[in-house]
Amino acid sequence: MTQPYTTHEVLNQVPPLVGHNTADDPALREGLEREGAGWALGEIDELGRLAGSEEAQSWGRLAERVPPRLHTHDRYGHRVDQVEYVPAYHQLMETAVSHGLHGAPWADDRPGTHVARAAKFMVWSVDAGHGCPISMTYAVVPALRANPELAAQLEPLLTNREYDPVLRDPATKRGLIAGMSMTEKQGGSDVRANTTTATQQADGTYVLRGHKWFTSAPMSDLFLTLAQTDAGVTCFLVPRVLPGGEPNAMRFVRLKDKLGNRSNASSEIEYDAAVGWLVGEEGRGVRTIVEMVNMTRLDCVIGTSAGMRTSLVLAAHHARHRSAFGRTLVEQPAMRNVLADLAIESEAATTAMLRLAGANDRAVRGDEGEAAVRRLALAATKYYVCKRGPVHAAEALECLGGNGYIEDFDAARIYRELPLLSIWEGSGNVAALDALRAIAREPHTLDAYFEEVGLASGADPRFDEALARLQKEFTSFDDIELRARRIVEQLALVFQGSLLLQHAPSAVADAFCASRLSRDWGGALGTLPTGLDLEPIIQRALVDVPGSGRSA
Repeated sequence: MTQPYTTHEVLNQVPPLVGHNTADDPALREGLEREGAGWALGEIDELGRLAGSEEAQSWGRLAERVPPRLHTHDRYGHRVDQVEYVPAYHQLMETAVSHGLHGAPWADDRPGTHVARAAKFMVWSVDAGHGCPISMTYAVVPALRANPELAAQLEPLLTNREYDPVLRDPATKRGLIAGMSMTEKQGGSDVRANTTTATQQADGTYVLRGHKWFTSAPMSDLFLTLAQTDAGVTCFLVPRVLPGGEPNAMRFVRLKDKLGNRSNASSEIEYDAAVGWLVGEEGRGVRTIVEMVNMTRLDCVIGTSAGMRTSLVLAAHHARHRSAFGRTLVEQPAMRNVLADLAIESEAATTAMLRLAGANDRAVRGDEGEAAVRRLALAATKYYVCKRGPVHAAEALECLGGNGYIEDFDAARIYRELPLLSIWEGSGNVAALDALRAIAREPHTLDAYFEEVGLASGADPRFDEALARLQKEFTSFDDIELRARRIVEQLALVFQGSLLLQHAPSAVADAFCASRLSRDWGGALGTLPTGLDLEPIIQRALVDVPGSGRSA
């Protein structure tokens, strides 16, 4: 019998990164305890183990590789406006909803419940696209409360843990998913330029006519949307299916062909006499929907932190198992500098995210001081962390060499995802200017911020110098919009530095202060100065992968 022809033996390849717990992250676990959600670690570990499994990772890959498909008409020519998803997408959604990543915290009075939800949102990182409707469902609840009657009817269905994907009368469903529909072709972030109109009817409802340029997750059950009345921009609740079961007049024009986030159907829609209900006061729609935007901005930070941590773990796993020039990559000084720098960026983002989740948890319970910290620190952190996400992903991808650029590996997918989070809910300039508007309109937010970061004063002279430089930025407001990004970047870095000095291991805080605050740092990641203790920093990036022969 002829033996098969073999050209070579496969050697020096990295074992699959499966079977690990994505919640095995020291910064995450320590922050959970600190922010009052240690009680949730059991469920978070359960979700983290599922996220690290081959099954769940295959759901994420399949949902991304087989994107949603729009059906405007059925086979007979009837208008249907339906989006078809692969079953893997529904498995992802069911898991997220059953673990309370959507609106569940609003029905849970335990302190720390919003922190626990943030951690679960982070560890369930197998697919970013389905996180969009999950995030919007979480965020819609506080905005919907501007109409107490609607909130009383719909909130129980938005907060329970039942995923019910079939479209029908919302009152007849086991659970609801929500979205928002704000931007239009001519305005983008300038929603006051919207041209969609809303006309009040005799029964108190409104009829909407117009278009929306970006409406993600169009198969959601209901949407908060903005339209013009005689009083100005106003917020409305627009369901996909009306009471009684008749489809609402929402027409899908097309799905967007996006760089990433492909498992999430982002659509252009038209309202052709769609029926909506008023949420909040006429003419105050922006103020009403900002309640939703603040929550989704926090999720942008969570999502970026998740992408950073996943990229870091993937890079460290590869470096631990791959050899070159007689040593594993993780033993080589240049790679150690890169991995440590990636780890510092990731830990700073995660630590800031959890502090903001804690502030959010306490703010929704009426703590005005925490609400003030959240207002400014969230805008600054959203700007900076989400800007760093794509840079971080690119460097982590490069650790895998050519394999990182191949779609068979997850690094490329993460790299394509992360630019979205810097754009969603206000791209760079919008986020930076929003931070300055917070200071102008609510000066106490700046006082609250400086009181917060001042907790680390005296811990490190480099931090004290950075804090003094930041305070100097506010001695003059000349050209402040021109300086917006510079100021807001410093706000974010000083916030991160304060938290790391208080809570992170000394090696992490020392390296952060040396590079990010003292600016002994190059233009690329992997340019940390000499004299730092990199080993404990790298060790915090390593996770156990069963069956790989050693920890990775």
